[in-house]
Amino acid sequence: MRAVVISSPGGPDVLVERTLPDPTPGRGEVLIDVAAAGVNRADLLQRQGKYPPPPGAPTWPGLEVSGTIAAMGPGAVSWSVGTRVCALLGGGGYADLVVAPAAQLLPVPPGLDLGAAAALPEAVCTAWSNLVDAGRLRAGEWVLVQGGSGGVGSVAIQLAVALGARVATTAGGPERTARCAALGAELVIDHRTQDVTRTVLEATGGRGVDVVLDVLGAGALAANLESLAIGGRLVVIGLQQGRRAELDLGLLLTRRASVIGTTLRARSTAEKTALVAALCAHAWPMLDDGRLRPIVHARIPFDRAREAHELLESGEVFGKVLLVP
Repeated sequence: MRAVVISSPGGPDVLVERTLPDPTPGRGEVLIDVAAAGVNRADLLQRQGKYPPPPGAPTWPGLEVSGTIAAMGPGAVSWSVGTRVCALLGGGGYADLVVAPAAQLLPVPPGLDLGAAAALPEAVCTAWSNLVDAGRLRAGEWVLVQGGSGGVGSVAIQLAVALGARVATTAGGPERTARCAALGAELVIDHRTQDVTRTVLEATGGRGVDVVLDVLGAGALAANLESLAIGGRLVVIGLQQGRRAELDLGLLLTRRASVIGTTLRARSTAEKTALVAALCAHAWPMLDDGRLRPIVHARIPFDRAREAHELLESGEVFGKVLLVP
């Protein structure tokens, strides 16, 4: 099989195509003939040597794929060869064949483009687990999605709207803010020209938001806390603006707020299985009725993987970049 591997830690130029032995599915696993692989910021960190794969995962990047089942290992009885699926992975998605746990597969609906489905598993798992499980978002509440134009953010907007929440989000520039509004965000803030906290407080009558879903980290910590309502929940899922910041404990106490940090990749198989089951029951029907759709910015061939990473690092992507064999 062909795979895009990391020759050594470094910039996008360290991504090289290699021929590797075809994998074989073990017990409870399936082999997927890959149609597309999602490119995530975790892949950029892994390429830089800052985010090693969990034990047992392939050493090359790729946390989500779509494709068709090519073979099944013992015990993968819920699926059959030829089924269109997408999968949440611990790594190894940058290849034209990949082994995935059967319990981490999701069916691709008949009306959905198979390649585009690769934009869903990591983003929907991240958005659902942090909005619903960690953030305890309920209908009628306000949520601020920091970075609504990203792969997770564009999905989080749609999920929150489908759950009946009122959505505020941030994006850079008029074109990107308009696209976030088209996804259903009630309040879209251009972080290049507007003060995020002031705009949030004005829109909510000074109350603030109930949940902040944050990919920025340290650089946005103070503003996020100031944007929270009483009893608000700040859920940090990314560190694009750093990992260390000063926390105003007095503000945290007066808001009676919570700061929650989560990751997805290192979770146990049992945790990922439960999360995928929850998505299948609650989020996947949103694909059938149009409340949720994948947002694909570009599809780039495997032999140009460097360009895919450069594009994601540029900050100009809206939604997901996909690699295609």
